[in-house]
Amino acid sequence: MAEILKGKDVIASMKERMLKQVEELQSHGVTPCLAIVRLGAKADDLAYEKGAVKRCEGLGIKCVVMEYDESISQKELEDEIRKLNEDTGIHGILVFRPLPKHIDENAIKYVISPDKDVDCFSPVNVAKVFEGDDNGFAPCTPEAVMEMLEHYGVDVSGKRVVVIGRSLVVGKPLSMLLLRKNATVTICHTKTRDLGGTARTADILIAAAGKARMITKEFVSPGQIVIDVGINMDKDGNLCGDVDYDNVEKTVAMITPVPGGVGTVTTSILAKHVLAAAWRLSGVMGS
Repeated sequence: MAEILKGKDVIASMKERMLKQVEELQSHGVTPCLAIVRLGAKADDLAYEKGAVKRCEGLGIKCVVMEYDESISQKELEDEIRKLNEDTGIHGILVFRPLPKHIDENAIKYVISPDKDVDCFSPVNVAKVFEGDDNGFAPCTPEAVMEMLEHYGVDVSGKRVVVIGRSLVVGKPLSMLLLRKNATVTICHTKTRDLGGTARTADILIAAAGKARMITKEFVSPGQIVIDVGINMDKDGNLCGDVDYDNVEKTVAMITPVPGGVGTVTTSILAKHVLAAAWRLSGVMGS
């Protein structure tokens, strides 16, 4: 039976460290603050917003929710983001995506300040992830994967890691973060020939394809570590990952659950990024 890698233990460990950072910032008169930019009221956005606000406020990080009508114009949205860029009391900006179809995301991503872009929307931060520049902010989900592996003592150096998924949100940046830790990374996707055969060769298998329960027991081998990044709804309306957990768990050595795994850690990474931005922008020297 596999060891279950639960997100709550990672969150508890991160919370202890971040509370100390918040206390130190506050001792210098700095209250870290996150601005959440949301257009409309989509259920997914509201659910993530609720979790993010709860996590941040539980650490002493102020949250400001900027809610706009979905019909807001391109210029109006750009102007609102520029105001947040210039507001010295705001340290992090999170823009919920995808944006409405009439909004040009490719233009918006150049407007947000890279120094406040805490979920890697700006091309500047994307480039820093690929360059290995620690002064940027990686997307929260890939960094949550790395945080979990580190917490549970999984050293990726020299290991064969197969990442199934090539998006710029998870697969590609996660692969770059793994390479920086000296992993040997293979990026696969749904069009990869003999995907199952490649997956079985991995020491660490990371599923980020966005397809419910596509990773079956035929994809895994005994002793593997399986990280499930997927968040899907099955045909019965139940939350599930990209991994067929009930069958795969019987074979592998370690596995993350869905829910309760990587997804729960992402808001803690978001808070971590807000604190890092607050240190830099305030000019306070600290941890």
